[in-house]
Amino acid sequence: MDRRVIEQKLESLRYCVERVRHKCPSDVATLRADPDAQDIVTLNLSRAVQLCVDVGAHIIAESDLKAPDTMGETFDLLAAGGFVDETVAENLKRAVGFRNVAVHHYEAINWDIVHAISMHYLDDFRAFASAMSEQSQ
Repeated sequence: MDRRVIEQKLESLRYCVERVRHKCPSDVATLRADPDAQDIVTLNLSRAVQLCVDVGAHIIAESDLKAPDTMGETFDLLAAGGFVDETVAENLKRAVGFRNVAVHHYEAINWDIVHAISMHYLDDFRAFASAMSEQSQ
């Protein structure tokens, strides 16, 4: 396992999470009315999800686990292998759905969901980063 690659990805993940934390307005109405904040938050949440999938794939490749068939399955496998908490894995699996909407159907984004992720679920990304950092040691 290339620890340097994983640590670089985890540092990028931390950066994305902090950008979301700093740039997401405190209320959803402001987010709905601010296209710049929408772009910053959506891009960084999408990147955060992708970085989690990438790091998870590295960890899985070095384990005895089978390769995931989908991005979401990455988190199921990591939880089954004891690499990450099941609740964190489930929340990140749902975040893959958000990422897919953001990447493929920008006009269909539900800003209430984006705001909820930004306000209440950033700790899942942090917990994932912490767990993966321990695995790469």
